Amino acid sequence: MLDNNKKHPVTPFGWTIKQKLVERQLDQKTFCETYQIPPARLSNLIHGTRKAKRHRKIVSQLLGIQDES
Repeated sequence: MLDNNKKHPVTPFGWTIKQKLVERQLDQKTFCETYQIPPARLSNLIHGTRKAKRHRKIVSQLLGIQDES
């Protein structure tokens, strides 16, 4: 797998997001379009580059992720 974002690796929370999307057979773009989540915010959550607390809560609820933060 190619990682084009060497400066910001995927966080454990980010891997959980990716896993849940795979389980639902959704790509990130479709997920964002379906639930009106800005793609940049989802990327921030996956890479931990911004807290994005409101979107973190929404994504956690939508994907059934137990959010530890």
